[in-house]
Amino acid sequence: MVNLSFSALLAAMIQDLELSEPLRQITVRREGELDACFPVTGLATASMASAGIALQALLSRQNAPLSVDQRLASYWFSASHFPLNRPSAALWDEFAGDYATRDGWIRLHTNARHHRLAMEHVLGISKDKSELAQRVADWGKIELEDAVVSAGGCAAAMLKHDEWLAHPHGKTVAAEPLFWQQYHAEAPSPAYALPPARPLAGIRVLDLTRIIAGPVATRFLAGLGAKVLRLDPPGWEEPTLVEEITLGKRCARLDLKSSAGRELFKTLLAGADVLVHGYRADALDALGFDAETRQILSPGLVDVSLNAWGWRGPWRNKRGFDSLVQMSSGIAEAGQRWKQAERPHPLPVQALDHATGYLMAAAVLKGLKVRHEQHRGYSARLSLARTAALLMAHPAGEPTSLAAIDRHDFQPLIEWSEFGPANRLKFPLMLAGTPVTWETPPAALGSATAAWW
Repeated sequence: MVNLSFSALLAAMIQDLELSEPLRQITVRREGELDACFPVTGLATASMASAGIALQALLSRQNAPLSVDQRLASYWFSASHFPLNRPSAALWDEFAGDYATRDGWIRLHTNARHHRLAMEHVLGISKDKSELAQRVADWGKIELEDAVVSAGGCAAAMLKHDEWLAHPHGKTVAAEPLFWQQYHAEAPSPAYALPPARPLAGIRVLDLTRIIAGPVATRFLAGLGAKVLRLDPPGWEEPTLVEEITLGKRCARLDLKSSAGRELFKTLLAGADVLVHGYRADALDALGFDAETRQILSPGLVDVSLNAWGWRGPWRNKRGFDSLVQMSSGIAEAGQRWKQAERPHPLPVQALDHATGYLMAAAVLKGLKVRHEQHRGYSARLSLARTAALLMAHPAGEPTSLAAIDRHDFQPLIEWSEFGPANRLKFPLMLAGTPVTWETPPAALGSATAAWW
């Protein structure tokens, strides 16, 4: 049942994060679970609770009542934002999806334009998905995965879990911690007020993340009052997600490949308390911003990063997304067997992304506690692949159905933004005296100036 999986998952998260405080009672409210062969609702509830426990620890309020609404947590792992009198954005490019090869299944991820062009470089231009499927059918799944990845695209052949555990990179992921953590040199004492009502008020978060996991982390931090400045390269857009994940943030453009952009980044980083980034393992290093340099530019920096496939092993610099990790790690194949389906059956939501996002937020809060109390810098690294391993170690119980969303689940006021009106679900995590609320509505990427305010 979800309560058992929730408890086991949360205990693993808190133990790996090395929070010194004992795990106290958390109230899990309401019922219902997402239908999956792994405890997705348990993962959603536990990851949010881990962020709540880290927040309690930062504020030294371990006795303050903490609760999570597991039903709302399940829905937030899909979408929290519901446009009014206009359609929701399409979540997938027309060619993204699972395709049968001559020896198994492969997933092609084509949401980003350059990833779609890479796929077409290998497979040619198809008029529709049916024609693309005919082209894919002539390939072996590993052969095609290697070809698309080598062309700069994103693809993943479906593996069984046993095959993943025997894979050179699967072995590496299994040996990694959920949270890799490092403590840095002492730095000047920060002037963190940490007021319970808006605990991160005045704390500056530099956000170099895209798509879901990292933006979920910084959205939560913004909901606690942090000043979040998101930086995207020129031309990058996320029309399927922008209203969902830019809540409470300012969004600007910065070209880190230009000398002017790197100089401006140095200035912004020097003024930041927190850096959250989702670059592949060596990307920032190649631009001249390795971990040591980041600490020099911003002494005492809380530096939390995400990599899809992990930080060691042959795939450490491979492009990856939640749906691809599900294919490689065995989740999609396990779902296919569980459903007795003819094709891969992934999780009902992008659970690896969302859960890792809240775990990243928990790491940021842990880092702020280290900075505040020990006057030291702090780094943490997480990965979607390691979150997948955590989930797969806990089988699901018998699911109970989730009640459908109704008007009482939405926040009382309509959310107005430049995109139009929308409803937003109430936030599932509640710490007494510390509401999660956002000061600004969603914003278009590149709509603000790359400067602190």
